Amino acid sequence: MPPKEPPRRRVPGPARRPSAQAPQRSGQRPGQRSSADRPRAGRRPAPRRVRLGSPRPRLRLVSLGLTLVMLAFVVRLLQVQAVDASAYAAKAEKNRYLSRTLAAERGEITDRAGVALATSVDAYDITADPKMFTPEDSKAPDAPEQAAQLLAPILGKEPAELAAKLKKPGSRYAVLARRQTPQVWNQIKDLKSVYAQKASADKSKGGPGANVLAGVFQEPSSKRVYPNGDLAAGILGFVNASNRGGGGIESMLDETLAGKDGTVTYTQSGGRRVPTATSREVPAVPGSDVELTIDRDIQWAAQKAIEDQVGKSKADRGYVIVQNTRTGEILAMANAPGYDPNDLSQATSTSLGNAALQDAFEPGSTAKVVSMAAVLEEKKATPATHVVVPNRLHRGDRLFKDDIDHPTWYLTLNGVLAKSSNIGTILATGQLGTSQPEANKVLHSYLRKFGLGSPTGLGYPGETPGILAPPKDWSTSQQYTIPFGQGLSVNAVQAASVYSTVANGGVRIEPTLVRGTRGPDGRFTPAEEPERTRVVSEKTADTLATMLESVVDDEEGTGTKARIPGYRVAGKTGTANRVDPELGVYKGYTASFAGFAPADDPQITVYCAIQNPTKGSYFGGQICGPIYQKVMEFALKTLQVAPTGKGPARLPVTFEPGE
Repeated sequence: MPPKEPPRRRVPGPARRPSAQAPQRSGQRPGQRSSADRPRAGRRPAPRRVRLGSPRPRLRLVSLGLTLVMLAFVVRLLQVQAVDASAYAAKAEKNRYLSRTLAAERGEITDRAGVALATSVDAYDITADPKMFTPEDSKAPDAPEQAAQLLAPILGKEPAELAAKLKKPGSRYAVLARRQTPQVWNQIKDLKSVYAQKASADKSKGGPGANVLAGVFQEPSSKRVYPNGDLAAGILGFVNASNRGGGGIESMLDETLAGKDGTVTYTQSGGRRVPTATSREVPAVPGSDVELTIDRDIQWAAQKAIEDQVGKSKADRGYVIVQNTRTGEILAMANAPGYDPNDLSQATSTSLGNAALQDAFEPGSTAKVVSMAAVLEEKKATPATHVVVPNRLHRGDRLFKDDIDHPTWYLTLNGVLAKSSNIGTILATGQLGTSQPEANKVLHSYLRKFGLGSPTGLGYPGETPGILAPPKDWSTSQQYTIPFGQGLSVNAVQAASVYSTVANGGVRIEPTLVRGTRGPDGRFTPAEEPERTRVVSEKTADTLATMLESVVDDEEGTGTKARIPGYRVAGKTGTANRVDPELGVYKGYTASFAGFAPADDPQITVYCAIQNPTKGSYFGGQICGPIYQKVMEFALKTLQVAPTGKGPARLPVTFEPGE
């Protein structure tokens, strides 16, 4: 029996595409399929074919977007790497490296024996990182204000000022206070430690752990200190907030004292130095020490004496100059009132500066020594020349008188100086020329030779050269007042230098205040030798010294209060009408005394002046003579100058009419 054939598998044919709209058969409800449309039993319905849209437009759009993005990246890359490459490199370098100045140690100022008058000690600049005071870093919304309240009493600053520095936007560095003592930093450090412990404890309890002092730091610095307080403050000056000289020697020799600052550049991250990274350092060069001609002990004696007398006399101010007659070195330059350069907040405007060099005043009778020097050098008279001095003298448009009323005096030229007669000086200097204008020219030439009207040569900041008009500009009254010290102005060092010139045999030596400098290597460099100028002959100088001795030694002299037991003293008193600096008119007096000792072997000159004494005497011999005596005696003993042992050479002061 032949095998049966397997049944044929029915394969579905291709689906028929429906017509656009099949006609509705009769009796058929809308939406009802016809029997022809119904699927046959056992047959699947043919699947519908879905037609997709074209992807090309979308691909083009995506490609365009990617192209624009890539183009932007390329343009920016070209800008960064080519156009602005140097700017970005510099910015990166700046952000990566941090530079700090290494302050040079300021040199000392010492007296002639090497005793420190101004020195520098270790100190700290208190700094802060403002970013660490932001709410995010400090965990406190008002960290700058809290820190400012804590630091203000320690640093002596206003809280608002400190808070403003701590809130400076975008800053990583702020200086809160400069040159604070180690004790100040120790207080801040202890306070930081306390707040750090509080923050740690708070954080362990789940709190924010706020620490408002974490961003306070210190940088090593130095602080200028004056160990002797107000001693020689007028000479030394002070250092300002920028650690630069603000006056006196500190300003005059600032470059020498300051040295040269160095720098250190190091890698930083987040405002902190990276310890493992390299650094570049240019070390600071310390300043040189400056050695003055001042003797600290003599300076103290001079300052004490003038301070006491200015207080007793209720005067505006006073000064004392002590000078070595043979070298021109200034051994003391004292001012009263003074100030303490360690605490400038307590200084007054009138006490700052160095009045001994910066005040211009009319010297009065102490300037008569120049008139006498001119008369003697021009051989118009001798110490024994007779001068008849009336009670009043009419010259030009004025009637001149002496400081006291007196009958007609019969004085020698020596007596004119000893009794400090204005009228006698006018009569003597009138002999310098055949006419008054010619006499004026001769006297003016000697005033200039003695250094009046010119700077002293010290180079001191703010020094006044004084006032000395050319003789053609002298008024009618100045022709007769200048010979006795009114109508011209000097400073105290100029006035002292006149007497040192006489004491040095007629040779003027420019005053000096600096002996030399000592560099960081310890090598001492002496100052340049001062200029020497012969003003009058040695004979004239010796004669003047003898005449000045009569002022102190003779009972009729005006300087008897300047006597020093065992020593021969030469000197001259001065009592001048004073120009009030505020009103510009004569008001009050300038009392002064100038001289040297020993008179027959001069070594030391002392000059004293007191401005506007208002209590007690205002005569120079009465209030400045005792100062001269105290300071001169102290200086002679300090420098171990022995008395000469010779008796004074007494010159006649008066003569009998008819002689």
